Amino acid sequence: MEHDLLGDKAVPANAYYGVQTARALENFQISNVPMSFYPEFVEAFAMVKVAAARANTSVGAMKPDRLAAIEKAYEAIKAGRYHDQFKVDWYQGGAGTSANMNANEVMANVGLELSGRQKGEYQYLEPHDDLNMSQSTNDSYPTAIKVAFILRNAKLVDELQKLAKSLRAKGNQYLEIPKMGRTELQDAVPMTVGQEFHAFGASLESEIDLLKDAEKYLYAVNMGATAIGSGINVPKGYPEATARELAKLTGKPIVPAKDMFAATWDQQGFVVYSGALKSVAVKLSKISSDLILLASGPRAGLGEIDLPAIQPGSSIMPGKVNPVIPELINIIAFRVVGNDAGVSMAAHSGQLQLNAYEPLVGLAVMESQQLLQKGAMALRTKCVDAITVNEQILSRYMEETVGIVTALNPVIGYEKATELANEAYRTDKGLLEIIREKKILTEEQIKDLLDPVKLANLDKSKYPH
Repeated sequence: MEHDLLGDKAVPANAYYGVQTARALENFQISNVPMSFYPEFVEAFAMVKVAAARANTSVGAMKPDRLAAIEKAYEAIKAGRYHDQFKVDWYQGGAGTSANMNANEVMANVGLELSGRQKGEYQYLEPHDDLNMSQSTNDSYPTAIKVAFILRNAKLVDELQKLAKSLRAKGNQYLEIPKMGRTELQDAVPMTVGQEFHAFGASLESEIDLLKDAEKYLYAVNMGATAIGSGINVPKGYPEATARELAKLTGKPIVPAKDMFAATWDQQGFVVYSGALKSVAVKLSKISSDLILLASGPRAGLGEIDLPAIQPGSSIMPGKVNPVIPELINIIAFRVVGNDAGVSMAAHSGQLQLNAYEPLVGLAVMESQQLLQKGAMALRTKCVDAITVNEQILSRYMEETVGIVTALNPVIGYEKATELANEAYRTDKGLLEIIREKKILTEEQIKDLLDPVKLANLDKSKYPH
């Protein structure tokens, strides 16, 4: 039996959580997505608690034996133990109080047990007085969310870098294969397949840079703000000490926020980072949609590339294979865009000195991180790495297109070139066919002037190998 503001309540004997978690489990049976669904969040919360304990000890507020017990709990949780005890649903009212108390109660009971005590012997390690010392949910919870985002960002960046390298490798593989570029889905001017895939890689690399920059907005934390930013019940030096400990644990330059009142309600870091995830999603969706279009057909579409066949595409049409991985990426992207909209709504809906909607921010962003990370892996391993090019089709398009007429502008002028283009469209002939019929250029001139690789201004030194 445990006791809180509302009275006595039975807690399962084998549980490491306590009475407040037990009430939350009854009150918030919503999504069946517990805190532990994202292991990095559990690890991040444990980091925040041990950093606070170390800081409290360094300023003389906590006894060393209590810190030692908390350290044991942190090491066990960091090793992946007891994660199943972080049970509170992500959908919860109270600005994260239930999640914070879940962490306090579990770490207290784990610390007690690993120190040779019994669970519930709170006279030796107490969820409020020790695990929540110098804290409020309103500073520890958003800080844990920020730390979790930082931990997961490294994994996402790593996966996106692998995908960018895969796209670059495909670019090198087909660097000198000519094709027609298109604007507004109409023939434009020549390029190479390699240039197209290198452009995919380069654009994704810019998104990686954006993610790294956006992470910096998560480095300022409000630990020491307690309830609203005034720092009530906080010993001198604690905010700075906690930030230093978090910096050591994360390897990132965590610092105290300049204005604790603002930092307790301000959601800028979350909005900026979520926006960066949305940008990544939009980019991956654009690339995936291009792959779908380039592989369309294969006989009655563009058919320029072949995507790997990884499953049958129809229950009624024999032989059909669908671009399921690029389609998957689009579904992921749409979800991430929706999550970002949710973060924006949560950010602007807080009132006065606190934003009560941070649980949505945490859930939405971590879901987006996970979806993008796993989606990028799937796009690389199940699609991009095995893409092949249909050179025969590309060659035919180059022979039949009117788009290369642009290269004739400096030789015969825009008006004459337009006449040739119109004739090609009217007669359904290829431009090169007409040029040869009218003997406008010799074969040597055609080879030199209309060389698609030259027209594409291909500079191999620009591309990494």
